[in-house]
Amino acid sequence: MDGREIILAITGASGGPYALRLLDCLDKAGAHIHLIVSPNGRRLLADECDVRTIEDVCLLGRACERIRIHDYEDIGGLLASGSHRTDGMVICPCSSNTLGTIASGRADNLIGRAACVTLKEGRRLVIVHREMPVNGIDLENMLRMQRAGAIICPASPGFYLRPASIDDLIDFVVGRVLDLLQVPHTLNVGRQSGQETASP
Repeated sequence: MDGREIILAITGASGGPYALRLLDCLDKAGAHIHLIVSPNGRRLLADECDVRTIEDVCLLGRACERIRIHDYEDIGGLLASGSHRTDGMVICPCSSNTLGTIASGRADNLIGRAACVTLKEGRRLVIVHREMPVNGIDLENMLRMQRAGAIICPASPGFYLRPASIDDLIDFVVGRVLDLLQVPHTLNVGRQSGQETASP
């Protein structure tokens, strides 16, 4: 993973634990992470994870030298240009509002702009939608995004690995996202037939 750059955007759909676990795994894998958190994403992290400020040790409670925090409002920033190469972007969790904004081609904040740049440059964009039920507008927006090259990865944990805890359910979803980003990990390994997960 040395030298690979991943954009992680966090928006206001319920799913803060997914975002923090994904950030933790990307950091441990050695990725350079560009972090963007929307205003509703900040509220989400406070409500669900007791994280009051994203600047404090990069959300993880430890020093994180490879995580760079970007201003949500800075649509002229580094990530707004296709000339800055990255190895992919993930929006986790992705609200229906953010999904609709990107599907319509709007880029009035850095998350939308970075997503549009990721698509136009033919890079991998993973959308972890976490709202239910979905209406027809959401479904049409997902189809539109998929046709534009995005990967729609709903936060839908499976049960065939016999999860024994909420952490196991979180790891199931995060493991699938890491697979889609082609980031090595050991989540969900060795838990067949009720065995425990070997966490990194």
